[in-house]
Amino acid sequence: MRAIQIHQTGGPEQLQLVDLPVPTPGPGQVRIKVAAAGVNFIDIYHRSGLYPQPLPFTLGLEVAGTVDALGEGVSNWAVGDRVGCVTAIGGYAEYALAFADKLVRIPDNVDLETAAAVLLQGMTAHYLALSTFPLKAGDACLIHAAAGGVGLLLIQIAKRLGARVIGTVSTEEKAALARAAGADEVVIYTRESFVERARAFTNGRGVDVVYDSVGANTVEGSLDSLRPRGMFVTFGNASGPVPPISPLTLSSKGSLFMTRPTLFHYIATPEELRWRAEDLFTWIGAGELQVRIDRRYPLAEAAAAQIALASRATSGKLLLIP
Repeated sequence: MRAIQIHQTGGPEQLQLVDLPVPTPGPGQVRIKVAAAGVNFIDIYHRSGLYPQPLPFTLGLEVAGTVDALGEGVSNWAVGDRVGCVTAIGGYAEYALAFADKLVRIPDNVDLETAAAVLLQGMTAHYLALSTFPLKAGDACLIHAAAGGVGLLLIQIAKRLGARVIGTVSTEEKAALARAAGADEVVIYTRESFVERARAFTNGRGVDVVYDSVGANTVEGSLDSLRPRGMFVTFGNASGPVPPISPLTLSSKGSLFMTRPTLFHYIATPEELRWRAEDLFTWIGAGELQVRIDRRYPLAEAAAAQIALASRATSGKLLLIP
């Protein structure tokens, strides 16, 4: 089978299209015939070495497809089942492995590409809005990268919960996408201060929560946008890792809370995983959650897909199609 591997960490040039044996599922595993694989920042972190992995390493955690083979002890899945996963083993490939208890069932009214496009980013938006800082009616939230894959989904979920949303984007085209998703206000941060706009949005009080996937470039402004005892949620490093923040900084800016969550701690049990995925699929099936696929790439163009994602020039999800 064809797959994308790295043999050493570094830039996109390290991504190699290779031929590998079709993997055999071990005990408790299934093999998935991959219909689509999501391209995510965590894949870039694996490639660069920010999140080290044993080498050689086949990238890709997020896939959707059909069960192709069952490992020993797997009884709750059958060959042909439509499944998705955000903890796949070697998802940038024609076939991938996954542990059976980490799979979610994809309903017939959700196509496989949409499922691959929504699982990781959608469940991230779900835990941010329903668990990390549970939004309620009237809350004001600031969402950075509002026209990105997580941003567009997070806006829609926040609005479902009755929150008021101000988002930041880099261009007028992205602003239009964020407004279409439901954002109450959108700031083009290349032209004006999002801190000033966030303060004005809340009559000077500050927002209740900032959801920040940008990292180094926005951290200072994010903290300055919060109300006293507000929460800074840093969940990505698109512009580089957030530098160390002194607890005294949080104190001086209003007894702020800060957290650095990751999806895998919010889908740690099969029950929580199913809850988040089933919510997403229900909303999609009912036409209440729109999933934007920005681009589809053939497997051989994985490097181009990662370059596009890192450039922050995309709006929505990038997929690899084996």
